[in-house]
Amino acid sequence: MPDVPASPDRPPSTPVTPPELPGLNALMSLLVGVVVVASLYVAREVLIPITLAVLMGFLLAPLVNLLNAIRLGRVPSVIIAVVLGLGLILALAGLIGTQVAQLADQVPTYQFTIEQKINAVRNFTIGRLSDFVSNLGERVGLPNTAKPPPAPQHQHPSGATTTPPPPPPVPVQVQQAPPSAMALAQSVLVPVVSPLATTVIVFVVTIFILLQREDLRDRLIRLFGSGDLHRTTGAMDDAARRLSRYFLAQLCVNATFGCVIGLGLAVIGIPSPILWGTLAMLLRFVPYVGAPLAAILPLALAAAVSPGWGRVLWTAALYIVCEMITGQAVEPVVYGRSTGLSPAAVMIAAIFWTWLWGPIGLILSTPMTLCLVVLGRHFKRLEFLEVLLGDQPALSPVESFYQRMLAGDPDEAEDQAELLLRDMPLSSYYDEVALRGLQLAANDAARGVLTADQTARIKSAIEALVRDLDDHEDAPAGGSKTEHPTPAVPAEHHGRHHRQTAPLAGIDLAPEWEGDAPILCIAGRGPLDEAAATMLAQLLGKHGLGARAVPHEAVSRTGIAALDPHGVAMLCLSYLEIAGSPAHLRFLLRRVRQRFPTQPILVGLWPVGDEMLRDERMRAAVGADYYVSSLHGAVGACLEAAHKAATAWRHPAEPRAAISAGR
Repeated sequence: MPDVPASPDRPPSTPVTPPELPGLNALMSLLVGVVVVASLYVAREVLIPITLAVLMGFLLAPLVNLLNAIRLGRVPSVIIAVVLGLGLILALAGLIGTQVAQLADQVPTYQFTIEQKINAVRNFTIGRLSDFVSNLGERVGLPNTAKPPPAPQHQHPSGATTTPPPPPPVPVQVQQAPPSAMALAQSVLVPVVSPLATTVIVFVVTIFILLQREDLRDRLIRLFGSGDLHRTTGAMDDAARRLSRYFLAQLCVNATFGCVIGLGLAVIGIPSPILWGTLAMLLRFVPYVGAPLAAILPLALAAAVSPGWGRVLWTAALYIVCEMITGQAVEPVVYGRSTGLSPAAVMIAAIFWTWLWGPIGLILSTPMTLCLVVLGRHFKRLEFLEVLLGDQPALSPVESFYQRMLAGDPDEAEDQAELLLRDMPLSSYYDEVALRGLQLAANDAARGVLTADQTARIKSAIEALVRDLDDHEDAPAGGSKTEHPTPAVPAEHHGRHHRQTAPLAGIDLAPEWEGDAPILCIAGRGPLDEAAATMLAQLLGKHGLGARAVPHEAVSRTGIAALDPHGVAMLCLSYLEIAGSPAHLRFLLRRVRQRFPTQPILVGLWPVGDEMLRDERMRAAVGADYYVSSLHGAVGACLEAAHKAATAWRHPAEPRAAISAGR
């Protein structure tokens, strides 16, 4: 394979690997997904009753456990629980049927009111529109096309003009053959037998599932995860817990919604409020469209029982307010994070399962999607399901930070920082998020996948972010700072950060530490090391130590002679990436030591320096005074050096080198 030609944006030593074509595993996964979806669609007549039975088993399992706890036995407990469930369904069906029958007897009394309102609406809309069109046509001089054309006239022999009478209409009579007994029975029984048969199948399978719960669980473990019992058991327990919690919370919320609707309709004066409250409770199990469907019939009845429009408006307001409070306030508090589904996933799942299984799929969409998210959470090959459907952030804070920096959008990065800084101090945010995000950028730059424009965009974005975060104190969220705050002093130029706290817990600083910027934060030779040095300078300023960041060119072989050592008490070298032999760091330290022979030197390797710091040979070869791998540790080391210098200044008899160097 020929070598990749060198370019300004990519060094010749780090060729970029071309993108790989989809492998056999990816194609097989896609094929398996298509086969699964096709199987779900083709076998829906069999799978829908089984799925309903499984969900019914989750609903009745707590009741079966309760009956088992009072020593009724497994079989009697299952039978009693199923009979109670069936009795509840029949009771609701009987209640709805009774209310509908009572309402049907009163329908003729509402006919006159309904006709009046229909005529009023028609006259208000269509009538006014027709009059407007007629008046407009007369004003512009258009012929009135609403008048019928004149009938043809004939001349009578006597001279009179007569119009012949129209021909009589021809009567047409359509007769249908009387239906046969078989066709009549089929038209009556088929709509009843099919739902009844499905209900019987669901309850029979539910009884079997409740009786054989442990055996079915073991068979599923053997089938899907016998090689990793811990993970499979955790996935099944997680799914069962989330489903049970979701069903119980949904039942309580919808029952409360139905009760409030029923009481409200009774106060408004709508007939059969129990019927409409029950329908509101049941239809609200249908996502998105359940509550609007439940409001249609009560609104029509409100228009029929009263000649005015007051009850219609009150009924509409009742449904709208109850649905908004339930959907926006009650459900987020009750459900919390128990489902683990994102709002977009719930909507997409509703569309998908409705297309796949019809109205039943719409009802089952949330629990089915919840099971898929649990599988994606516990099995690596199905992790994409949790990424697509779960409520966890798709990107970690570090990855999100890098993406925002790569896009050159410091505003979104600041929004993320404001959210994270509620729970962590500024130094922790820099260490755990910003520096690790810059490390990703430094790695990409070393691999040659970042262009010069992208690197410059990242540098500009991180500089803007650091400036925007300058008003945040480096103190734990909700806690108090260790120093006494004073008003912030504006920076004189870019890279300089003045003290924003009192002198180090009441200790006077040594004269060399009293300047505006006694600490030099020197950037390494990496393209993003200057950003890390700027962060360190800002943090030092918040802890009472003036600091300024200087670029790597200031300590180069040709530039270090122009660097003024006057007023410099300490130097901090900042590196984001230092792979391989640190020879250039050793030579840099040698030049800095020659220019600043008495000042302590700190080397910060962010944030991958832990392994290198454990290498004693590397420490001996470099020869710095302090080694750190976090900005928090760097601030602590600088404060320690400042205290040692203050102690040496107050006690000049002690050996100064032993106090200030810290070697």
